[in-house]
Amino acid sequence: RFMMRYITAGVIRAVFTILAVSVIVFLLARITGDPFDVIAPIDMSRADEAALRSKWGLDESVVQQYFSFLGNAVRGDFGDSFIYPTETSTGIIRDRLPRTLQLGAVSMVLVLVIGVPLGVLSAVRRGSIIDRLARGIALLGQSVPDFWLGIMLIWVFAANLRWLPTSGASGWKSYVMPSFVISIFGIAALLRLFRSSMLETLDSEYVKLARLKGLSRTRVIWKHAVKAASIAPLTFFGTLLTRILTGATVAEIVFAWPGVGLLAFEAANARDFPVVQALALFTSVVIVGTNLLVDILYAYVDPRVRLGARAIG
Repeated sequence: RFMMRYITAGVIRAVFTILAVSVIVFLLARITGDPFDVIAPIDMSRADEAALRSKWGLDESVVQQYFSFLGNAVRGDFGDSFIYPTETSTGIIRDRLPRTLQLGAVSMVLVLVIGVPLGVLSAVRRGSIIDRLARGIALLGQSVPDFWLGIMLIWVFAANLRWLPTSGASGWKSYVMPSFVISIFGIAALLRLFRSSMLETLDSEYVKLARLKGLSRTRVIWKHAVKAASIAPLTFFGTLLTRILTGATVAEIVFAWPGVGLLAFEAANARDFPVVQALALFTSVVIVGTNLLVDILYAYVDPRVRLGARAIG
Protein backbone atom coordinates (compact mmCIF):
# COMPACT_ATOMS: atom_id res chain seq x y z
CA ARG A 1 0.00 0.00 0.00
CA PHE A 2 2.65 2.51 1.04
CA MET A 3 4.97 1.45 -1.79
CA MET A 4 2.12 1.92 -4.27
CA ARG A 5 1.72 5.50 -3.05
CA TYR A 6 5.45 6.00 -3.40
CA ILE A 7 5.44 4.61 -6.95
CA THR A 8 2.31 6.58 -7.92
CA ALA A 9 3.89 9.81 -6.68
CA GLY A 10 7.01 9.04 -8.71
CA VAL A 11 4.99 8.39 -11.86
CA ILE A 12 3.08 11.67 -11.44
CA ARG A 13 6.34 13.58 -11.01
CA ALA A 14 7.74 11.87 -14.10
CA VAL A 15 4.71 12.84 -16.22
CA PHE A 16 4.90 16.51 -15.18
CA THR A 17 8.65 16.51 -15.83
CA ILE A 18 8.16 15.16 -19.35
CA LEU A 19 5.44 17.77 -20.01
CA ALA A 20 7.80 20.53 -18.86
CA VAL A 21 10.54 19.16 -21.09
CA SER A 22 8.16 19.04 -24.06
CA VAL A 23 7.43 22.76 -23.62
CA ILE A 24 11.15 23.57 -23.46
CA VAL A 25 11.97 21.40 -26.48
CA PHE A 26 9.17 22.97 -28.52
CA LEU A 27 10.17 26.55 -27.66
CA LEU A 28 13.91 26.02 -28.14
CA ALA A 29 13.28 24.70 -31.64
CA ARG A 30 11.58 28.00 -32.49
CA ILE A 31 13.93 30.38 -30.69
CA THR A 32 16.60 29.57 -33.28
CA GLY A 33 14.29 30.77 -36.08
CA ASP A 34 11.13 30.03 -37.98
CA PRO A 35 11.07 26.37 -39.11
CA PHE A 36 9.47 27.54 -42.34
CA ASP A 37 12.74 29.21 -43.38
CA VAL A 38 14.40 25.79 -43.54
CA ILE A 39 11.90 24.12 -45.85
CA ALA A 40 10.75 27.03 -48.02
CA PRO A 41 12.48 27.83 -51.34
CA ILE A 42 13.67 31.43 -51.73
CA ASP A 43 11.56 32.13 -54.84
CA MET A 44 8.28 30.75 -53.44
CA SER A 45 5.10 32.64 -54.23
CA ARG A 46 2.75 33.85 -51.50
CA ALA A 47 0.11 31.28 -52.47
CA ASP A 48 2.60 28.44 -52.32
CA GLU A 49 3.98 29.78 -49.05
CA ALA A 50 0.50 29.80 -47.49
CA ALA A 51 -0.17 26.25 -48.73
CA LEU A 52 3.15 24.99 -47.34
CA ARG A 53 2.59 26.69 -43.97
CA SER A 54 -0.84 25.09 -43.80
CA LYS A 55 0.60 21.66 -44.64
CA TRP A 56 3.13 21.85 -41.78
CA GLY A 57 0.72 23.56 -39.38
CA LEU A 58 2.91 26.67 -39.24
CA ASP A 59 -0.01 28.99 -39.97
CA GLU A 60 -1.39 28.42 -36.45
CA SER A 61 -0.49 30.27 -33.28
CA VAL A 62 2.45 29.03 -31.18
CA VAL A 63 0.05 27.67 -28.53
CA GLN A 64 -1.94 25.74 -31.13
CA GLN A 65 1.29 24.43 -32.66
CA TYR A 66 2.44 23.19 -29.23
CA PHE A 67 -0.75 21.30 -28.50
CA SER A 68 -0.65 19.79 -31.98
CA PHE A 69 2.97 18.81 -31.36
CA LEU A 70 2.08 17.29 -27.97
CA GLY A 71 -0.87 15.33 -29.34
CA ASN A 72 1.21 13.97 -32.20
CA ALA A 73 4.09 13.16 -29.83
CA VAL A 74 1.81 11.04 -27.64
CA ARG A 75 1.00 8.99 -30.76
CA GLY A 76 4.68 8.79 -31.68
CA ASP A 77 4.22 11.05 -34.70
CA PHE A 78 6.80 13.86 -34.93
CA GLY A 79 6.29 14.57 -38.61
CA ASP A 80 8.48 14.06 -41.66
CA SER A 81 12.16 14.91 -41.62
CA PHE A 82 13.24 18.07 -43.43
CA ILE A 83 16.55 16.64 -44.67
CA TYR A 84 15.09 13.17 -45.36
CA PRO A 85 11.65 14.13 -46.77
CA THR A 86 10.75 10.56 -47.71
CA GLU A 87 11.14 9.34 -44.09
CA THR A 88 9.42 10.18 -40.84
CA SER A 89 11.38 11.41 -37.83
CA THR A 90 10.26 8.39 -35.81
CA GLY A 91 11.29 6.02 -38.60
CA ILE A 92 14.79 7.50 -38.85
CA ILE A 93 15.29 7.21 -35.08
CA ARG A 94 13.96 3.65 -35.12
CA ASP A 95 16.49 2.74 -37.82
CA ARG A 96 19.44 4.33 -35.99
CA LEU A 97 18.53 3.35 -32.42
CA PRO A 98 19.68 -0.32 -32.56
CA ARG A 99 23.26 0.76 -33.32
CA THR A 100 23.30 3.10 -30.33
CA LEU A 101 21.79 0.45 -28.06
CA GLN A 102 24.38 -2.10 -29.18
CA LEU A 103 27.20 0.31 -28.47
CA GLY A 104 25.63 1.25 -25.13
CA ALA A 105 25.26 -2.41 -24.14
CA VAL A 106 28.93 -3.13 -24.82
CA SER A 107 29.90 0.01 -22.88
CA MET A 108 27.71 -0.97 -19.91
CA VAL A 109 29.30 -4.43 -19.81
CA LEU A 110 32.76 -2.82 -19.74
CA VAL A 111 31.69 -0.51 -16.92
CA LEU A 112 30.39 -3.37 -14.78
CA VAL A 113 33.14 -5.88 -15.57
CA ILE A 114 35.98 -3.39 -14.97
CA GLY A 115 34.57 -0.80 -12.56
CA VAL A 116 33.04 -3.07 -9.89
CA PRO A 117 35.97 -5.52 -9.41
CA LEU A 118 38.52 -2.68 -9.42
CA GLY A 119 36.49 -0.75 -6.84
CA VAL A 120 36.21 -3.80 -4.58
CA LEU A 121 39.90 -4.73 -4.90
CA SER A 122 40.93 -1.12 -4.33
CA ALA A 123 39.02 -1.06 -1.04
CA VAL A 124 40.08 -4.52 0.11
CA ARG A 125 43.74 -3.81 -0.64
CA ARG A 126 43.78 -0.24 0.51
CA GLY A 127 47.16 1.45 0.09
CA SER A 128 48.54 -1.26 -2.21
CA ILE A 129 49.74 -0.92 -5.79
CA ILE A 130 46.32 -2.06 -7.02
CA ASP A 131 44.66 0.68 -4.97
CA ARG A 132 46.97 3.38 -6.33
CA LEU A 133 46.49 2.08 -9.89
CA ALA A 134 42.71 2.05 -9.49
CA ARG A 135 42.65 5.60 -8.12
CA GLY A 136 44.83 6.72 -11.02
CA ILE A 137 42.40 5.15 -13.49
CA ALA A 138 39.49 6.86 -11.71
CA LEU A 139 41.23 10.24 -11.88
CA LEU A 140 42.07 9.94 -15.56
CA GLY A 141 38.68 8.53 -16.47
CA GLN A 142 36.82 11.50 -15.01
CA SER A 143 39.19 14.19 -16.30
CA VAL A 144 40.08 13.19 -19.88
CA PRO A 145 37.71 14.73 -22.48
CA ASP A 146 35.86 12.13 -24.56
CA PHE A 147 36.57 13.76 -27.92
CA TRP A 148 40.32 14.05 -27.20
CA LEU A 149 40.52 10.44 -26.05
CA GLY A 150 38.70 9.29 -29.18
CA ILE A 151 41.09 11.21 -31.46
CA MET A 152 44.13 9.81 -29.62
CA LEU A 153 42.81 6.26 -29.93
CA ILE A 154 42.27 6.72 -33.67
CA TRP A 155 45.78 8.16 -34.05
CA VAL A 156 47.45 5.30 -32.14
CA PHE A 157 45.41 2.18 -32.91
CA ALA A 158 43.97 3.04 -36.34
CA ALA A 159 46.37 5.42 -38.07
CA ASN A 160 49.70 4.10 -36.73
CA LEU A 161 49.23 0.50 -35.60
CA ARG A 162 46.35 -0.20 -38.00
CA TRP A 163 44.78 -2.64 -35.56
CA LEU A 164 41.31 -1.12 -35.58
CA PRO A 165 39.11 0.68 -38.14
CA THR A 166 38.94 4.47 -37.90
CA SER A 167 35.16 4.76 -38.23
CA GLY A 168 31.89 3.09 -39.11
CA ALA A 169 30.24 -0.09 -37.82
CA SER A 170 31.78 -3.01 -39.69
CA GLY A 171 32.43 -5.92 -37.36
CA TRP A 172 33.40 -6.37 -33.70
CA LYS A 173 36.60 -4.33 -34.05
CA SER A 174 34.49 -1.24 -34.72
CA TYR A 175 33.06 -1.47 -31.18
CA VAL A 176 36.41 -1.40 -29.36
CA MET A 177 37.37 2.28 -29.45
CA PRO A 178 33.93 3.96 -29.25
CA SER A 179 32.75 1.68 -26.43
CA PHE A 180 35.93 2.39 -24.46
CA VAL A 181 35.48 6.15 -24.91
CA ILE A 182 31.87 5.93 -23.71
CA SER A 183 32.60 3.63 -20.77
CA ILE A 184 35.74 5.26 -19.34
CA PHE A 185 33.81 7.83 -17.31
CA GLY A 186 31.41 5.19 -15.97
CA ILE A 187 34.30 2.90 -15.03
CA ALA A 188 35.98 5.71 -13.10
CA ALA A 189 32.79 6.83 -11.35
CA LEU A 190 31.63 3.32 -10.41
CA LEU A 191 35.13 2.43 -9.23
CA ARG A 192 35.24 5.39 -6.85
CA LEU A 193 31.71 4.78 -5.58
CA PHE A 194 32.32 1.11 -4.88
CA ARG A 195 35.65 1.85 -3.24
CA SER A 196 34.18 4.39 -0.82
CA SER A 197 31.12 2.20 -0.10
CA MET A 198 33.26 -0.89 0.44
CA LEU A 199 35.59 0.95 2.82
CA GLU A 200 32.60 1.99 4.90
CA THR A 201 31.03 -1.47 4.75
CA LEU A 202 34.22 -3.32 5.69
CA ASP A 203 34.41 -1.28 8.90
CA SER A 204 30.81 -2.08 9.85
CA GLU A 205 29.98 -4.29 12.82
CA TYR A 206 28.07 -6.98 10.94
CA VAL A 207 31.04 -7.62 8.61
CA LYS A 208 33.34 -7.99 11.62
CA LEU A 209 30.77 -10.33 13.21
CA ALA A 210 30.68 -12.45 10.03
CA ARG A 211 34.46 -12.82 10.21
CA LEU A 212 34.27 -13.79 13.89
CA LYS A 213 31.77 -16.53 12.99
CA GLY A 214 34.47 -18.17 10.92
CA LEU A 215 33.29 -17.26 7.41
CA SER A 216 36.05 -17.07 4.84
CA ARG A 217 37.38 -13.67 3.80
CA THR A 218 36.30 -14.20 0.21
CA ARG A 219 32.74 -15.07 1.19
CA VAL A 220 32.47 -12.14 3.58
CA ILE A 221 33.69 -9.70 0.93
CA TRP A 222 31.81 -10.92 -2.16
CA LYS A 223 28.61 -12.19 -0.57
CA HIS A 224 28.00 -9.81 2.32
CA ALA A 225 30.11 -6.67 1.91
CA VAL A 226 29.62 -6.19 -1.84
CA LYS A 227 25.85 -6.65 -1.53
CA ALA A 228 25.62 -4.00 1.19
CA ALA A 229 28.03 -1.66 -0.62
CA SER A 230 26.01 -1.82 -3.85
CA ILE A 231 23.14 0.23 -2.38
CA ALA A 232 24.93 3.57 -2.83
CA PRO A 233 26.16 2.88 -6.41
CA LEU A 234 22.62 1.83 -7.33
CA THR A 235 21.50 5.46 -7.11
CA PHE A 236 24.20 6.31 -9.64
CA PHE A 237 23.01 3.64 -12.06
CA GLY A 238 20.34 5.87 -13.60
CA THR A 239 22.85 8.66 -14.20
CA LEU A 240 25.34 6.15 -15.60
CA LEU A 241 22.85 4.57 -17.99
CA THR A 242 21.61 7.89 -19.33
CA ARG A 243 25.17 9.18 -19.71
CA ILE A 244 26.07 6.10 -21.73
CA LEU A 245 23.10 6.69 -24.06
CA THR A 246 23.45 10.47 -24.32
CA GLY A 247 27.24 10.53 -24.03
CA ALA A 248 27.41 8.27 -27.05
CA THR A 249 26.89 11.41 -29.17
CA VAL A 250 30.53 12.49 -28.87
CA ALA A 251 31.83 8.99 -29.61
CA GLU A 252 29.45 8.55 -32.54
CA ILE A 253 30.57 11.84 -34.05
CA VAL A 254 34.28 11.11 -33.62
CA PHE A 255 34.01 7.55 -34.95
CA ALA A 256 31.20 8.24 -37.47
CA TRP A 257 29.06 5.61 -35.76
CA PRO A 258 25.63 5.42 -37.47
CA GLY A 259 23.52 5.85 -34.33
CA VAL A 260 21.12 8.41 -32.89
CA GLY A 261 24.00 10.50 -31.50
CA LEU A 262 25.38 11.16 -34.96
CA LEU A 263 21.81 11.68 -36.19
CA ALA A 264 21.28 14.38 -33.53
CA PHE A 265 24.43 16.17 -34.68
CA GLU A 266 23.39 16.02 -38.34
CA ALA A 267 19.82 17.13 -37.59
CA ALA A 268 20.97 20.07 -35.43
CA ASN A 269 23.37 21.26 -38.13
CA ALA A 270 20.65 21.04 -40.78
CA ARG A 271 18.01 22.58 -38.45
CA ASP A 272 15.83 19.52 -38.99
CA PHE A 273 13.30 20.52 -36.31
CA PRO A 274 11.09 17.39 -36.35
CA VAL A 275 14.08 15.09 -35.83
CA VAL A 276 15.66 17.35 -33.19
CA GLN A 277 12.40 17.55 -31.25
CA ALA A 278 11.84 13.80 -31.48
CA LEU A 279 15.38 13.03 -30.28
CA ALA A 280 15.25 15.55 -27.44
CA LEU A 281 11.92 14.28 -26.17
CA PHE A 282 12.97 10.64 -26.59
CA THR A 283 16.15 11.25 -24.60
CA SER A 284 14.19 13.02 -21.88
CA VAL A 285 11.72 10.14 -21.59
CA VAL A 286 14.63 7.68 -21.28
CA ILE A 287 16.30 9.77 -18.56
CA VAL A 288 13.10 10.32 -16.56
CA GLY A 289 12.01 6.70 -16.95
CA THR A 290 15.41 5.37 -15.90
CA ASN A 291 15.52 7.60 -12.83
CA LEU A 292 12.00 6.50 -11.88
CA LEU A 293 13.00 2.84 -12.20
CA VAL A 294 16.11 3.41 -10.08
CA ASP A 295 14.02 5.15 -7.39
CA ILE A 296 11.66 2.18 -7.25
CA LEU A 297 14.50 -0.35 -7.11
CA TYR A 298 16.23 1.71 -4.45
CA ALA A 299 13.06 1.72 -2.38
CA TYR A 300 12.94 -2.07 -2.48
CA VAL A 301 16.65 -2.47 -1.69
CA ASP A 302 16.95 0.10 1.10
CA PRO A 303 14.44 -0.30 3.97
CA ARG A 304 14.95 3.34 4.99
CA VAL A 305 13.23 4.51 1.82
CA ARG A 306 10.26 2.26 2.52
CA LEU A 307 10.07 3.63 6.04
CA GLY A 308 10.15 7.15 4.61
CA ALA A 309 7.34 6.29 2.19
CA ARG A 310 5.33 4.82 5.06
CA ALA A 311 5.87 7.93 7.17
CA ILE A 312 4.68 10.11 4.28
CA GLY A 313 1.65 7.86 3.78
